[in-house]
Amino acid sequence: MNLSFFIAKKYFLSKKKRSFIHFISLISMLGVGIGLAALIIILSVFNGLEDLNREIFKSFDPDLKISAKTSKSFHPDADFLQRIRSTEGVAYCTEVYQDKALAKNQRAQTIVDIKGVDTTFALNKDFQKALVGGEMKVYVGPRAAAFIGAGVYNTLELTVNDFFKPIELLYPKNEKLNALNPESNVNRVSLEISGVFLLEQHYDNFVYLPIEVMEDLNEQVGRRTSLEINIQQGKDVQRIKAALKKFLPENLQIQDRDEQNASLLRAIRIEKLFIFIALIFVVGIAAFNIFYGLSMLVLDKKDDIATLSAMGANPQLIKKIFYVEGFIISGVGVLLGLVLGLGTCFLQMQYGFIGLGMDHAITEAYPVRIMLADIVGSVAGIILITFLASLIPANKAASFMLKS
Repeated sequence: MNLSFFIAKKYFLSKKKRSFIHFISLISMLGVGIGLAALIIILSVFNGLEDLNREIFKSFDPDLKISAKTSKSFHPDADFLQRIRSTEGVAYCTEVYQDKALAKNQRAQTIVDIKGVDTTFALNKDFQKALVGGEMKVYVGPRAAAFIGAGVYNTLELTVNDFFKPIELLYPKNEKLNALNPESNVNRVSLEISGVFLLEQHYDNFVYLPIEVMEDLNEQVGRRTSLEINIQQGKDVQRIKAALKKFLPENLQIQDRDEQNASLLRAIRIEKLFIFIALIFVVGIAAFNIFYGLSMLVLDKKDDIATLSAMGANPQLIKKIFYVEGFIISGVGVLLGLVLGLGTCFLQMQYGFIGLGMDHAITEAYPVRIMLADIVGSVAGIILITFLASLIPANKAASFMLKS
């Protein structure tokens, strides 16, 4: 057994250790353990929230999305659309025009996101899981209809498949305002409700309607804000993205699902980074106890240091003893933190005992995903902090040896 480890272990387990030094060591171990457990749990929750957002994106957003780089909309011709739809691996391509409008009825009104789509949008099986009433379609027989979010449905107190209680959409005309006759400044359409979906609060105010009706509202026939492409199951999205990019005009861009939601995912990762830094700082404060405990241990073991010096020990050995002592204290804390943190995460994954506390949420419990990189990074941070906390006491012990 290594001599420095043997002596450090003896000091750690010594029954003669002063009770206050023992208490400080215990506080240090608990501080490191609780800090590491908090790091593992909170970082795992952030990983779970990132996965949850991706699951929501999967329901609402396409695998690939083509849109204009600078302008609001573009005009895809029939040949371009055919090339997309005939690309190997493409399941279907939905033509979309998205904008805002005023939705109203006799009881209330609200601003909504309107999304003109062709009938292929109903092929999205993940989106179909969000259906809570009616059917996912934009036509009821030959009549145009609206497929709406639960927020619009509740605000306007609408009814599904009721021809006599439609939703009215108002959209500004592309012409000079007429102050004398405000009603002439907007195009309007009344649609019955085909179905209602409930996904997440951000999507509650969406209204889907036929692309042909959207063209009547915005007076822009053939123009689209995006083309939403969904890929056949099991196909490589990035490979198909590269294939489509080869014939994409310069004024258009193609984005995968993560790129479509890059700002939100970036915000989650930045928040996770700041949480990591804050908790590492808390662990650093706990490491002050290691510093104080080792400093008092050095004072308590002055006679032992003198004895080791007389037996021929060099300053490096004395330093190493107190470095190892610090790592033993933090090591026990790390083991405690790993058991507590990983145990809590596994229990949450298995039983979901901590709920989100939200009605109609996609998942009832906080999502959790453990990442090895988070554990390694957290433990590495604690090792570095322990080394820094042990530095001064170890040098102090070596200086006692030189004086003796």
